[in-house]
Amino acid sequence: MKSITIVASVLLGSALSLNAMAADSRNGQPQGTEQKESVQPVSDSWITTKVKTELLAARDVSGLKIDVETVNGQVKLSGAVKTQMQVDRAIAVARSVKGVKDVDSSALTVEGSAGH
Repeated sequence: MKSITIVASVLLGSALSLNAMAADSRNGQPQGTEQKESVQPVSDSWITTKVKTELLAARDVSGLKIDVETVNGQVKLSGAVKTQMQVDRAIAVARSVKGVKDVDSSALTVEGSAGH
């Protein structure tokens, strides 16, 4: 009886291991399915993170001084930068991110400009 239990345990363990290895080799997809690109819209939090990351990586924009908010793909940039060129560049960077529908830069100002 003990040997039957051991054999059953070994067979069950082997079957589970083979199934796990097969799933790993298909990136976790069940056999016969293909991995396709998601048709889900890009989330607002992902857009915000991506825009902020791109602004921080851009050499000609002071990304630390720009705040980014996203609602339904609409990105709002706020803060103060040194030049109008940085404002324009920040808008271009934000527009280049996948999923961005529009960019509102009305709250992004040039330091020392009138009205600030």
